[in-house]
Amino acid sequence: MTQRSDSHRAINRDVGRAIHRYDMIDDADRILVGLSGGKDSLTLMRVLTERLRRIPIRYELFGVYVDPGFEGGFADDLERHCRKHGYRLRIERTDFGVEAHGPSNRENPCFLCSWKRKKRLFEVADELGCRKIALGHHKDDIIETLFLNMCYAGEISTMVPSQRFFDGLFTVIRPLAFVDEDTIRRFAAEEGFPAFVNPCPSSTKSKRSEIKALLQRLYRSNRKIKGNLFRAMHHVNTDYLLH
Repeated sequence: MTQRSDSHRAINRDVGRAIHRYDMIDDADRILVGLSGGKDSLTLMRVLTERLRRIPIRYELFGVYVDPGFEGGFADDLERHCRKHGYRLRIERTDFGVEAHGPSNRENPCFLCSWKRKKRLFEVADELGCRKIALGHHKDDIIETLFLNMCYAGEISTMVPSQRFFDGLFTVIRPLAFVDEDTIRRFAAEEGFPAFVNPCPSSTKSKRSEIKALLQRLYRSNRKIKGNLFRAMHHVNTDYLLH
Protein backbone atom coordinates (compact mmCIF):
# COMPACT_ATOMS: atom_id res chain seq x y z
CA MET A 1 0.00 0.00 0.00
CA THR A 2 1.30 3.46 -0.88
CA GLN A 3 2.69 5.37 2.10
CA ARG A 4 0.61 8.44 2.84
CA SER A 5 2.34 11.79 3.22
CA ASP A 6 1.82 14.13 6.18
CA SER A 7 -0.36 16.37 4.02
CA HIS A 8 -2.46 13.40 2.88
CA ARG A 9 -3.04 12.26 6.47
CA ALA A 10 -3.82 15.80 7.63
CA ILE A 11 -6.41 16.32 4.89
CA ASN A 12 -8.09 12.99 5.59
CA ARG A 13 -8.17 13.72 9.31
CA ASP A 14 -9.67 17.19 8.87
CA VAL A 15 -12.18 16.05 6.24
CA GLY A 16 -13.33 13.23 8.50
CA ARG A 17 -13.70 15.66 11.39
CA ALA A 18 -15.79 18.07 9.32
CA ILE A 19 -18.01 15.33 7.87
CA HIS A 20 -18.75 13.89 11.31
CA ARG A 21 -19.18 17.20 13.09
CA TYR A 22 -21.70 18.52 10.57
CA ASP A 23 -23.24 15.16 9.60
CA MET A 24 -22.50 15.89 5.95
CA ILE A 25 -22.85 12.49 4.28
CA ASP A 26 -25.37 9.68 4.75
CA ASP A 27 -25.65 6.20 3.33
CA ALA A 28 -26.97 6.11 -0.26
CA ASP A 29 -26.37 9.83 -0.85
CA ARG A 30 -25.97 11.02 -4.43
CA ILE A 31 -23.48 13.89 -4.26
CA LEU A 32 -22.68 16.40 -6.97
CA VAL A 33 -19.05 17.50 -6.65
CA GLY A 34 -18.40 20.91 -8.14
CA LEU A 35 -15.13 20.63 -10.05
CA SER A 36 -13.40 23.85 -11.03
CA GLY A 37 -10.14 22.31 -12.23
CA GLY A 38 -8.28 23.84 -9.30
CA LYS A 39 -6.28 22.02 -6.64
CA ASP A 40 -9.07 22.36 -4.07
CA SER A 41 -11.86 20.64 -5.98
CA LEU A 42 -9.50 17.98 -7.36
CA THR A 43 -8.37 17.24 -3.80
CA LEU A 44 -11.98 17.05 -2.66
CA MET A 45 -12.89 14.57 -5.40
CA ARG A 46 -9.84 12.47 -4.60
CA VAL A 47 -10.50 12.35 -0.84
CA LEU A 48 -14.23 11.62 -1.14
CA THR A 49 -13.48 8.83 -3.62
CA GLU A 50 -10.80 7.31 -1.37
CA ARG A 51 -13.08 7.34 1.68
CA LEU A 52 -15.40 4.86 -0.01
CA ARG A 53 -12.73 2.17 0.38
CA ARG A 54 -12.61 2.37 4.17
CA ILE A 55 -15.97 3.49 5.53
CA PRO A 56 -19.12 1.40 6.07
CA ILE A 57 -21.51 3.64 4.12
CA ARG A 58 -21.95 3.94 0.35
CA TYR A 59 -22.51 7.10 -1.66
CA GLU A 60 -22.22 8.14 -5.30
CA LEU A 61 -20.17 11.03 -6.65
CA PHE A 62 -20.96 13.00 -9.80
CA GLY A 63 -18.36 15.56 -10.88
CA VAL A 64 -19.72 18.62 -12.68
CA TYR A 65 -17.69 21.38 -14.29
CA VAL A 66 -19.48 24.54 -15.41
CA ASP A 67 -17.31 25.92 -18.21
CA PRO A 68 -17.64 29.74 -18.24
CA GLY A 69 -16.91 29.86 -21.98
CA PHE A 70 -13.60 31.72 -22.24
CA GLU A 71 -11.22 30.98 -25.08
CA GLY A 72 -8.34 28.74 -24.04
CA GLY A 73 -10.46 26.76 -21.59
CA PHE A 74 -9.38 23.42 -20.14
CA ALA A 75 -12.62 21.41 -20.16
CA ASP A 76 -11.25 18.68 -22.44
CA ASP A 77 -8.08 18.31 -20.34
CA LEU A 78 -10.14 18.10 -17.17
CA GLU A 79 -12.28 15.42 -18.76
CA ARG A 80 -9.18 13.37 -19.57
CA HIS A 81 -7.92 13.74 -16.00
CA CYS A 82 -11.24 12.56 -14.57
CA ARG A 83 -11.43 9.64 -16.99
CA LYS A 84 -7.90 8.57 -15.99
CA HIS A 85 -8.91 8.42 -12.32
CA GLY A 86 -12.31 6.87 -12.87
CA TYR A 87 -14.35 9.94 -11.90
CA ARG A 88 -17.70 10.63 -13.49
CA LEU A 89 -17.70 14.10 -15.02
CA ARG A 90 -20.38 16.17 -16.69
CA ILE A 91 -19.28 19.34 -18.47
CA GLU A 92 -21.76 22.19 -18.74
CA ARG A 93 -20.61 24.49 -21.52
CA THR A 94 -21.90 28.03 -21.00
CA ASP A 95 -21.09 31.64 -21.83
CA PHE A 96 -21.56 32.85 -18.24
CA GLY A 97 -18.04 34.23 -17.89
CA VAL A 98 -18.06 35.97 -21.26
CA GLU A 99 -21.46 37.51 -20.54
CA ALA A 100 -20.40 38.63 -17.06
CA HIS A 101 -17.38 40.42 -18.52
CA GLY A 102 -19.44 42.11 -21.24
CA PRO A 103 -19.67 45.90 -21.68
CA SER A 104 -22.95 46.11 -19.72
CA ASN A 105 -21.51 44.51 -16.57
CA ARG A 106 -18.02 45.90 -16.01
CA GLU A 107 -18.50 46.78 -12.32
CA ASN A 108 -18.76 43.30 -10.80
CA PRO A 109 -18.28 40.49 -13.34
CA CYS A 110 -17.29 37.93 -10.68
CA PHE A 111 -20.62 38.19 -8.86
CA LEU A 112 -22.76 37.57 -11.95
CA CYS A 113 -20.59 34.71 -13.24
CA SER A 114 -20.48 33.04 -9.82
CA TRP A 115 -24.23 33.40 -9.32
CA LYS A 116 -25.04 31.87 -12.71
CA ARG A 117 -22.62 28.97 -12.24
CA LYS A 118 -24.06 28.16 -8.81
CA LYS A 119 -27.59 28.32 -10.20
CA ARG A 120 -26.60 25.86 -12.94
CA LEU A 121 -25.06 23.51 -10.36
CA PHE A 122 -28.39 23.36 -8.51
CA GLU A 123 -30.22 22.69 -11.78
CA VAL A 124 -27.84 19.87 -12.72
CA ALA A 125 -28.03 18.44 -9.20
CA ASP A 126 -31.80 18.25 -9.57
CA GLU A 127 -31.47 16.53 -12.96
CA LEU A 128 -29.05 13.96 -11.49
CA GLY A 129 -31.12 13.34 -8.37
CA CYS A 130 -28.36 14.72 -6.14
CA ARG A 131 -29.61 16.35 -2.95
CA LYS A 132 -26.12 17.25 -1.77
CA ILE A 133 -23.59 19.48 -3.52
CA ALA A 134 -19.97 19.26 -2.35
CA LEU A 135 -17.76 22.28 -2.96
CA GLY A 136 -14.01 22.59 -2.47
CA HIS A 137 -13.93 25.59 -0.13
CA HIS A 138 -11.33 25.30 2.62
CA LYS A 139 -10.44 27.10 5.86
CA ASP A 140 -8.74 30.01 4.07
CA ASP A 141 -11.79 30.54 1.83
CA ILE A 142 -14.07 30.73 4.87
CA ILE A 143 -11.88 33.35 6.58
CA GLU A 144 -11.51 35.34 3.34
CA THR A 145 -15.29 35.34 2.83
CA LEU A 146 -15.77 36.76 6.33
CA PHE A 147 -13.51 39.69 5.44
CA LEU A 148 -15.07 40.11 1.98
CA ASN A 149 -18.55 40.37 3.48
CA MET A 150 -17.44 42.80 6.17
CA CYS A 151 -15.53 45.04 3.75
CA TYR A 152 -17.80 44.94 0.71
CA ALA A 153 -21.24 43.80 1.91
CA GLY A 154 -21.31 45.49 5.32
CA GLU A 155 -22.24 42.36 7.25
CA ILE A 156 -20.57 39.78 9.45
CA SER A 157 -21.13 36.45 7.70
CA THR A 158 -19.26 33.73 5.84
CA MET A 159 -19.61 30.31 4.21
CA VAL A 160 -20.66 27.52 6.53
CA PRO A 161 -19.56 23.85 6.31
CA SER A 162 -23.11 22.58 5.75
CA GLN A 163 -25.99 24.72 4.55
CA ARG A 164 -29.52 23.92 3.41
CA PHE A 165 -31.11 25.65 0.43
CA PHE A 166 -34.64 25.82 -1.01
CA ASP A 167 -36.41 24.66 2.18
CA GLY A 168 -34.00 21.78 2.61
CA LEU A 169 -34.29 20.41 -0.92
CA PHE A 170 -30.51 20.71 -1.36
CA THR A 171 -27.62 20.81 1.09
CA VAL A 172 -24.29 22.36 0.18
CA ILE A 173 -21.43 20.68 2.02
CA ARG A 174 -17.82 21.79 2.33
CA PRO A 175 -15.79 18.80 3.57
CA LEU A 176 -12.51 20.76 3.29
CA ALA A 177 -13.76 23.42 5.74
CA PHE A 178 -11.12 22.58 8.37
CA VAL A 179 -8.23 22.14 5.91
CA ASP A 180 -5.53 24.79 5.41
CA GLU A 181 -4.89 25.86 1.82
CA ASP A 182 -1.15 25.30 2.27
CA THR A 183 -1.80 21.65 3.11
CA ILE A 184 -3.88 21.24 -0.04
CA ARG A 185 -1.17 22.95 -2.08
CA ARG A 186 1.47 20.50 -0.79
CA PHE A 187 -0.78 17.52 -1.42
CA ALA A 188 -1.57 18.63 -4.98
CA ALA A 189 2.15 19.00 -5.71
CA GLU A 190 2.95 15.57 -4.23
CA GLU A 191 0.22 13.95 -6.30
CA GLY A 192 1.16 15.75 -9.49
CA PHE A 193 -2.27 17.24 -10.07
CA PRO A 194 -2.47 19.06 -13.42
CA ALA A 195 -2.16 22.84 -13.22
CA PHE A 196 -5.05 24.04 -15.34
CA VAL A 197 -4.64 27.69 -16.31
CA ASN A 198 -7.72 29.76 -15.51
CA PRO A 199 -8.53 31.83 -18.64
CA CYS A 200 -10.77 34.25 -16.74
CA PRO A 201 -9.47 37.84 -17.13
CA SER A 202 -10.44 38.60 -13.50
CA SER A 203 -8.75 35.56 -11.97
CA THR A 204 -5.85 37.56 -10.50
CA LYS A 205 -7.50 40.91 -9.81
CA SER A 206 -10.68 40.09 -7.92
CA LYS A 207 -11.72 41.46 -4.52
CA ARG A 208 -10.98 38.01 -3.08
CA SER A 209 -7.40 38.25 -4.35
CA GLU A 210 -7.01 41.57 -2.55
CA ILE A 211 -8.36 40.15 0.71
CA LYS A 212 -6.14 37.07 0.36
CA ALA A 213 -3.06 39.28 -0.01
CA LEU A 214 -4.08 41.33 3.05
CA LEU A 215 -4.54 38.23 5.17
CA GLN A 216 -1.26 36.70 4.02
CA ARG A 217 0.55 39.76 5.36
CA LEU A 218 -1.20 39.30 8.69
CA TYR A 219 -0.37 35.60 8.82
CA ARG A 220 3.31 36.30 8.16
CA SER A 221 3.39 38.74 11.08
CA ASN A 222 2.01 36.22 13.58
CA ARG A 223 1.44 32.51 12.90
CA LYS A 224 -1.42 32.37 15.44
CA ILE A 225 -3.63 34.85 13.60
CA LYS A 226 -5.24 32.41 11.14
CA GLY A 227 -6.23 29.98 13.88
CA ASN A 228 -7.57 32.80 16.03
CA LEU A 229 -9.67 34.18 13.17
CA PHE A 230 -11.14 30.75 12.47
CA ARG A 231 -11.90 30.13 16.15
CA ALA A 232 -13.45 33.60 16.47
CA MET A 233 -16.21 32.57 14.07
CA HIS A 234 -17.18 29.84 16.55
CA HIS A 235 -17.18 32.27 19.51
CA VAL A 236 -19.28 35.31 18.65
CA ASN A 237 -20.06 37.55 21.62
CA THR A 238 -23.19 39.36 20.48
CA ASP A 239 -23.22 41.49 23.65
CA TYR A 240 -20.28 43.38 22.20
CA LEU A 241 -21.67 43.94 18.70
CA LEU A 242 -23.79 46.87 17.56
CA HIS A 243 -27.54 46.28 17.39
